Amino acid sequence: MSFEVLIIAEPGFEPFYAKPGDAGCDLRSTQELVLAAGQRALVKTGIKIAMPDGYVGLVHPRSGLAAKHGITVLNTPGTVDAGYRGEIMVTLLNTSAEDFPIAVGDRIAQLVFQKVEHANFIAVTELPESTRGETGFGSSGKN
Repeated sequence: MSFEVLIIAEPGFEPFYAKPGDAGCDLRSTQELVLAAGQRALVKTGIKIAMPDGYVGLVHPRSGLAAKHGITVLNTPGTVDAGYRGEIMVTLLNTSAEDFPIAVGDRIAQLVFQKVEHANFIAVTELPESTRGETGFGSSGKN
């Protein structure tokens, strides 16, 4: 599948897959900033993407940043709708007790594309029974 990408930053900010078989393509920061301990920031990536209808772009954290530095994407996964034509930006959150510097060109998140099905909602007066029923939020136990 091919997607049109408009680079609004300098060349080299195109999304890319680091290794063959990767599900997510890396997004880079076009800003230099320090993400203070416990703080969040909306970080620009310098790209705009045109996806066809029926697709969504999902912005996920990078596992290395999360595990080593406590940097995550606040609204994981961030949703980029097919009709959106603005710059993709990432809301990063520093969950650690230390400030984290971000340089221009640093890989800050990954973008995964998925096909989307639209639901057809039908109003009913009751739902069919299921094994689970209405249980949730910890109902399956601790282990």
